[in-house]
Amino acid sequence: MAHGGLFIGGPRLRVLMLVGAAVRRDEGVVWMRSTFAKALLGILLLACAVAAHAQIDIVPEPQHLVMGQGVFALSRGIRIAAPADARAQWIAAFLRDTIMAQTGIATEVVTAPASARIALRIDRSIHGDEAYRLSVTPQQITIVASDDRGLFWGVQSLRQLLPLQHVARPAIPAVDIADAPRFPWRGVMLDVSRHFYPVDFIKKQIDLMSYYKFDVFHWHLTDDQGWRIQIRRYPELTRIGAWRTGPDGRRYGGFYTQKQIREVVAYARDRNVMVVPEIEMPGHTSAAIAAYPELSCSGKPVSVPSAWSGFRNVDCVGKPGTYTFLENVLDEVMALFPSPYVHIGSDEVPLGVWADCTACQRLAKEHALQGEPGLHGYFVNRIGRFLTSKGRTMIGWDEMLEGGHLDPNAIVEVWQGPDDASEAFANGNRIILAAPFYLDTPINDRTLQDLYRTDPFDDPPYAQHANLVLGGEAPLWSERATPLNADARLYPRLLAIAEHFWNPDAHDWKNFLVRARAQEAWLAAQQVAYGPEDKDIVDYDVHLVPAYRRWRIRAARGYDDLDLHYTLDGSRPTLESPWFEDVLDLYAPATVRIAPFRGARQSQASHVVHLVQNLVLGDSVTFATPPAWRYSGGPLRLTNGILGSSHFYDGSWDGWRGTDMDAVIDLKQPTAIRSVDVRFLVAPGNWILLPRSVSFEVSDDDKTWKSLQTVPLSPDPDGTSTYIRDVVFHADTPITTRYLRVVAPWYGSPLFGVKTWIFSDQIIVR
Repeated sequence: MAHGGLFIGGPRLRVLMLVGAAVRRDEGVVWMRSTFAKALLGILLLACAVAAHAQIDIVPEPQHLVMGQGVFALSRGIRIAAPADARAQWIAAFLRDTIMAQTGIATEVVTAPASARIALRIDRSIHGDEAYRLSVTPQQITIVASDDRGLFWGVQSLRQLLPLQHVARPAIPAVDIADAPRFPWRGVMLDVSRHFYPVDFIKKQIDLMSYYKFDVFHWHLTDDQGWRIQIRRYPELTRIGAWRTGPDGRRYGGFYTQKQIREVVAYARDRNVMVVPEIEMPGHTSAAIAAYPELSCSGKPVSVPSAWSGFRNVDCVGKPGTYTFLENVLDEVMALFPSPYVHIGSDEVPLGVWADCTACQRLAKEHALQGEPGLHGYFVNRIGRFLTSKGRTMIGWDEMLEGGHLDPNAIVEVWQGPDDASEAFANGNRIILAAPFYLDTPINDRTLQDLYRTDPFDDPPYAQHANLVLGGEAPLWSERATPLNADARLYPRLLAIAEHFWNPDAHDWKNFLVRARAQEAWLAAQQVAYGPEDKDIVDYDVHLVPAYRRWRIRAARGYDDLDLHYTLDGSRPTLESPWFEDVLDLYAPATVRIAPFRGARQSQASHVVHLVQNLVLGDSVTFATPPAWRYSGGPLRLTNGILGSSHFYDGSWDGWRGTDMDAVIDLKQPTAIRSVDVRFLVAPGNWILLPRSVSFEVSDDDKTWKSLQTVPLSPDPDGTSTYIRDVVFHADTPITTRYLRVVAPWYGSPLFGVKTWIFSDQIIVR
């Protein structure tokens, strides 16, 4: 067995056999030979048992496992007996099909147990929901469970004992397992709004979840960047809200028809997975408002945003029509999802969105609500009462608590930490813990080992309120996850999470690592592009080498066999494109697009680097007030010729909060210039606005300044779009100067108590 397993004939056993040989050569000590032979036989049997145990690589680890002697030999025509009801027969057929797929052995499903060597049974005396017992002997395999859910989990454990390849004599090791889950809620959340995932991908993830005994698929179907569920009463939600214009100008998006959703729900139900829909409200609703502007307080048309930042487009809590719309939407959603739970999100509502709304303020006065938190709480409870009237339970992120007086029957999904969990417990709410398990976190920041060693359920406040803890959930937000790299974000890290959600005693990291690595062959057979254990697939560092006026792209690869193919004209790289391993040096401006390939498969979305020529390339910039420490790239960032993306956190932007940008460049000697282009990022949802104006000045001595031009601008704090704005000075005739200065005053006053930002990535001089 790979990665440290003990073989028969391995090093330890070879030492024992050599000692035995030495004893046999000594004819004068027959008694020692006989005694030692007996001891050696015992040790050999123990070694065999240990070797067999090392091959039991079930994830999550069963709560109780005892190795037996021998193996169960699979052969053609073996019968699988199961109760006659439809569900049990489906589970037996699932096992039959799995055995055929993995071993090539054809078996038969029957209802009469007498002639069957594999038997599935329901026994109500077995204690615990979803509990099962799996017994494998050389003569018989038996799976007994308290309910059909446990019966299916027993089958999934048996699947992990099957050989992965077709062999002449497939065998299953003898074992006795008594098992039950730690928590009833063992979830995985997939955000399909930022990036759209096709139905086949969703089904594959459900298969994988079920294999590792996750039982909740939280389907995050709507957000600012896309509405992904067909609502027949409101067709514009998918005609308009499901599509956006990407940074490359292309139309991007998609949605699931109601037929497809029913298909996914049924597929998941067969595999013991409940699908819980999330329809975001009252925030994260830009896509819905793009389709139906009357949902917002202003009623102004907006577009579906393509950036990931937060947005001030939210549902208007003061309009009766808002509730009519949402209740109609939820009626169609509940018709598609039989789950007793509906997730309404309810997170990250920006400050001030209802402050200037007359209808909202009237509502607050009528109900004696305290400010925006009170309005938020009113909204949440009203939606909760509607769902309760339909026999459903409301789930939301922990911001639901901010308005106070939350219905104790609501379920709070905790993502911000123990303080919010404590507040939920004090209110009597059950919780789902997501905070430590976010898988959009880069792998090198939340490694497989980090996740395995993270088990907060035994710590305060969760241990003191165990009766209110439903379980946990691992969210994958898709700002940085696409169908290309989502597998690597999920696996193998989900294995560590599965272990903690299932088994309260799973704390042996070395043991887990052996079992997790043993899963790699099965994951590969399922076409899962699993990721590294402690590194990202690839991280890029792009910087200017001033001494040589060249750019260097350095790649830190998660796999040694990862090839980085690239183009210099912005076109899509293929396997035929040139490639590099760790370092790529460039001496001329280009639009570099890099795609990582492992074998013939692209492992991650392309990374694009825009490199531009600049007369002041590599010249230092001094600031009257330095950028904020979190968004400061040093004296060369604004002259390094590397353009930033529309994401403020991409490492290419300098940021000033509540102060002016005042930058001076020393050209080292009198230099003729024709134009100056200053680039600014606009992302109102993240409080990033245009400056009030941009002034261009020149000087020969860095003391006396001559104004060239002041360009007035109009920052819009209520804007909805994220974009990059170039502010350009152009001279009709060249201007010779030693020093160049750019002054950009900030917006000038806080918005709802928050100071706004100026972000700039380049001052391009030509």
